[in-house]
Amino acid sequence: MAANYNPEKPYNELPLVPPNTDLETKVILKKLITSSRALSELKGAITNLPNPTLFIDTINLQEAQASSAIENIITTQDELFMASIAEKKYDNPATKEVMHYKDALWFGFQEIEKRPFLTTNLFIKLAQIIKENTASIRNASGTQLKNPATGKVIYTPPEGENTIREKLKNLEDFIHAEDEIDPLVKMAIIHYQFEAIHPFFDGNGRTGRIILLLYLKLAGLLDLPALYMSNYIIDNKAAYYNNLRKVTEEGNWEDWIMYMLDMVEETALKGRKQITAIEELMNTMAAEIQEKLPKVYSKDLVEALFRLPYTKRQQLEAEGLASLKTIGNYLIALEEKGFLKSETVGKEKIYINYRLLEILKQ
Repeated sequence: MAANYNPEKPYNELPLVPPNTDLETKVILKKLITSSRALSELKGAITNLPNPTLFIDTINLQEAQASSAIENIITTQDELFMASIAEKKYDNPATKEVMHYKDALWFGFQEIEKRPFLTTNLFIKLAQIIKENTASIRNASGTQLKNPATGKVIYTPPEGENTIREKLKNLEDFIHAEDEIDPLVKMAIIHYQFEAIHPFFDGNGRTGRIILLLYLKLAGLLDLPALYMSNYIIDNKAAYYNNLRKVTEEGNWEDWIMYMLDMVEETALKGRKQITAIEELMNTMAAEIQEKLPKVYSKDLVEALFRLPYTKRQQLEAEGLASLKTIGNYLIALEEKGFLKSETVGKEKIYINYRLLEILKQ
């Protein structure tokens, strides 16, 4: 149990990582077998796709939406998919914030491909992209996390910029240390510690969930950000916060690690199932289009229709599929045959792969 822990006082004595406790209990080791297998199968499914990046934009938009929803920033999948292709500014401030989350996630992946390190400076940049500001580490006192229903203080993170930076430096060292801790267990510890440090005035939760995906890539467990974890947290939100508090107040790491392993396993299994369903639909639609519209059909066109559930003429032209006029004729023909549905957004006509959208919303 954390000595003399008081939720209303700054937790400057937040223990360093790794924690001095048994991280390889029987129940954790048993769970690691199934969660690691599920993640490995998802990684293999993505790798075996004809175009591994085909579905990543869609998955990232869903993750961005769910991660933001945890912070009560609410938008819909339809708004996000349309915003990602419509040539207009985001009318909904929530949609704008969610799109910034997606931008931050891709920025992080590009950065660690160039330099495979998770650092304080990278964390700061991610938070700045999410919040569209230039804020850095918290340098003022008074930050407290409260129960939204009762207003009661449930946690006061460390205070003082130097203290926060020291805790983050310890976290950096732990992330990159060569040790025998299983990467998924390490991921759970990293996530708790980052959220407990709570280094920013705002955006900590979303930044922390991006770091989860970046660490999985860094550890070689996932090549692309194709794990849609935030929805699991939404469905099990009370347990998420309860288990965080149990680490802080009781030193109970086992329940927290088990929660995170459950999240990885269930999310990976769902992702694998979804990819299979999308692959099957893409093959079915390709065969149907080739039969009913042989002059329209091409492998590149079908793949483009599955990159996002919403598309438009200019987007397909930019991909070099055909001239704008020809693409317009293709889309009209696809709609007439029931493959797509159209919707007008402002002055633009957007075409919807509605069968793909149904799978994504499951």
